[in-house]
Amino acid sequence: MSVADARWPGVVGGLFGAAGVGLSAYAAHAATADAQRWLYTAAAMALVHGLMLVAYVPRGARLGLLARLTVAGGVLLFSGTLVGAHLFGWPTRLAPSGGSLLILGWLLVAADRARR
Repeated sequence: MSVADARWPGVVGGLFGAAGVGLSAYAAHAATADAQRWLYTAAAMALVHGLMLVAYVPRGARLGLLARLTVAGGVLLFSGTLVGAHLFGWPTRLAPSGGSLLILGWLLVAADRARR
């Protein structure tokens, strides 16, 4: 499946949704303190942005594609960093970059919707 394939946002969004539910359950039953907070945050971002990828139908082909790719990359970087911090002791310094990509992705959605 290539990025030009119209199915990828739904597939990736569904996987983010499943990961978000799994992370929430893990955070509730197996994590404590900072790890629990990180995992709940990662889960929330995966769920919300997974839903966005499933539901968002772009108006402009290139700008819409860029918006979806930016959001997908942001989730992977933000949520992945927080999960990696818990599971592997990775530093969290890449999470802000992921968050910035998520914000940029939403701005690209707004720009896409503003176009006629």
